[in-house]
Amino acid sequence: MTVGSATQVTAQPSPALRGYVMSYDGFEQHGFPPGIHRGAPGRYLTLVVSLSEPIQVVPVEGCTVRDGRFDALVGGLTSKAVAIGHDGRQHGVKVSLTPMGARAVYGMPAAALANDVVDVGRILGGLGRELTERSREARSWRERFAAVDDVLLAAVRGHDTSPAARAPIRPEVREAWRRLSSSRGAVQIGSLAAELGWSRRHLTRQFHSEIGLTPKEAARVLRFEHAYVLATAGTPPTWSTIASATGFADQAHLVRDWRDFTGLTPTAWRGSELLAH
Repeated sequence: MTVGSATQVTAQPSPALRGYVMSYDGFEQHGFPPGIHRGAPGRYLTLVVSLSEPIQVVPVEGCTVRDGRFDALVGGLTSKAVAIGHDGRQHGVKVSLTPMGARAVYGMPAAALANDVVDVGRILGGLGRELTERSREARSWRERFAAVDDVLLAAVRGHDTSPAARAPIRPEVREAWRRLSSSRGAVQIGSLAAELGWSRRHLTRQFHSEIGLTPKEAARVLRFEHAYVLATAGTPPTWSTIASATGFADQAHLVRDWRDFTGLTPTAWRGSELLAH
């Protein structure tokens, strides 16, 4: 029986990046059977740099449709998992960006990347290549995270004068995202819109144009994210307990949403997912 080994190291970004970037995660897993990792939807945009073989994004039913190999990729908010093929090993750095940070770091609203993954060079140009090279040349996680800091700070400085980066985000959209994320999706969208002084239709249109998901879609993603966090804990609760703790009406509703987001039932996902072991 193959026994895999997994390591994860988390760090905080430079204070100058706070509000734009939530965290850096260094990860290395090896000795696992080959398979597919389904990168679950959540509240952050992701930037992933591979420190070994290129990242192989594969088209899988129920997941975001994409096929390609990337030394480093940028992903937007999504309502579907992203399927990554692996040979039993994954080694890299993941950067988690807030939706409100996309304009500052990428020079575009989060909506421009919704439900997609693209090569980092398309978003950061030469800085994307520098990020990949410096991450791979670094001799420790500390050096690696410092290199990421340097490159992202340079990106922010480079976008200081760009219209997209400087365009103000509507305070109502900021507040809607804050309310949705802090409650893990447990907000009535109609009531939220009324409290903000907007119609539900207007909130949906403005929110979607900035974030890339509708408020209703975002609420579903955030509720699923909560369930995913519980399911990947060291000693995860039962599925019925997870369903109850995360606001699902019952386990059947959790199973339905899990299948919608990952293409698998919770039980099938647990049996196949590298990070769930």
